[in-house]
Amino acid sequence: MNSRIWLSPPHLTGEELEYIQNSLSENWVSSVGPDIDKFENAIQDYLNDDIEVVALNSGTSAIHLALIQLGVERDDEVICQSFTFSASVNPVLYLGAKPIFVDSESDTWNICPNLLEQAIKDRISKGKKPKAIIAVHLYGMPYKINEIHNIAKEYEIPIIEDAAEALGSTYNGQKCGTFGDIGILSFNGNKIITTSAGGALICKSKKIKETIIHLATQAKDDAPHYQHSKIGYNYRISNILSGIGLAQIKVINDRVKSRKRNFDYYHSHLTDLSNISFLDDIQDTLTNRWLTSILAESYQEREKIRLTLEHSNIESKPLWKPLHLQPVFSKFPSYVNGISEDLFKRGLCLPSGSNLTNLDLKKVESAIKQVDFIK
Repeated sequence: MNSRIWLSPPHLTGEELEYIQNSLSENWVSSVGPDIDKFENAIQDYLNDDIEVVALNSGTSAIHLALIQLGVERDDEVICQSFTFSASVNPVLYLGAKPIFVDSESDTWNICPNLLEQAIKDRISKGKKPKAIIAVHLYGMPYKINEIHNIAKEYEIPIIEDAAEALGSTYNGQKCGTFGDIGILSFNGNKIITTSAGGALICKSKKIKETIIHLATQAKDDAPHYQHSKIGYNYRISNILSGIGLAQIKVINDRVKSRKRNFDYYHSHLTDLSNISFLDDIQDTLTNRWLTSILAESYQEREKIRLTLEHSNIESKPLWKPLHLQPVFSKFPSYVNGISEDLFKRGLCLPSGSNLTNLDLKKVESAIKQVDFIK
């Protein structure tokens, strides 16, 4: 059987092992060590903005700490993009707060500005002004930053910018992750660069960074004994994983280039098929093309493509199931327009790894063109 073509596998450089071996030989194996600071500085240099970076053990941890930093507490409401992975919203529930789901618009597939403002007005009329907004750059595509942030500013609601999928994407030349009051990155194994497991919180001041590090390292007070005045968490990244990150971030530009190459290949070889459409960049936006996604004309046609690819040992995935449709979130309010439900039914993510070969891409193309309704 041919080797499986995966959706978005890790792509290592070979240099990671050197960093890992150095950590082991120097005995820097836990959540302290020189590579943590170096990794944070490397992220900061790449983002090229007046920001601070805290490296953590996951993007989910980063969202949790961001919510805490913004003062979200039990029974508060947080507006959340419905069309995303559940990890964007789970930390809201960790705090006993309530997610308020908002649907997408069709230009970027991200949170809809009109519905966002409608939701804010409605929650305020009910006496529950939202405490924060979690906006996501889905599949690396920046949300409508000017419109969303202008609304947030008007109603004085802070934004957590979930850029877990968008490292390397830009809007007006500014890198995603640096627009929000707090930004979030993920370095999970399927992301554009990986630390195996890891994430980062991006903030605007050293004081906030110090607070986040304090909370992420069990909130130990400055005392010769173990003393705690706040609840803390075991959320700091390890020195070993930071070393992997140092090797990875050196090649971030190449990884973005490769993902864009994948999109360009699929777009040029499949765009003439009347049954398939793509999500193109909008004005002033460059996406990292973390995952290239297509839309079929119906759920049935989407499934035929997916199953044909699977029969050829090629992994593909339906787009995210909207969170307002997930059983675990079904009791929470939602403001919907049907767009994310339609995208979920018709959308499919194609193999998008930065280590795909031209032969891999041709195999995907060939499999799709074998589907009987494709024309």
